[in-house]
Amino acid sequence: MTQAELIAALPEGRLPPDLMTLGPADLLALFGAGLVISALLASLAAPFLTRRPSRRTLIKAARDLPPEERLLAIARILGHLPEELRPAAYGSKPPPPDETIERIALKAGKVKR
Repeated sequence: MTQAELIAALPEGRLPPDLMTLGPADLLALFGAGLVISALLASLAAPFLTRRPSRRTLIKAARDLPPEERLLAIARILGHLPEELRPAAYGSKPPPPDETIERIALKAGKVKR
């Protein structure tokens, strides 16, 4: 038995022919369901797709902290504390002005390991 003979041997569908074809209302409903599903997937994936703030933004956000905490926050952001800021962090020198701290922190790169 060939495939064509097998298909010809199948019984007729039990649904009326009008239900076997897609109409404009069916296509519109499928399109709407697709929009709802895509919106749901986008809202689920949004937390994983947000962009991390830049190093500059994180350093500037630490402006309101007291100097010692600010130096600690900069060390966390950079992964290390720049040499110029270490005396102030350990209390052997007074902390430099805010602009100087930012300039030093932004100039310092990441530690190469």
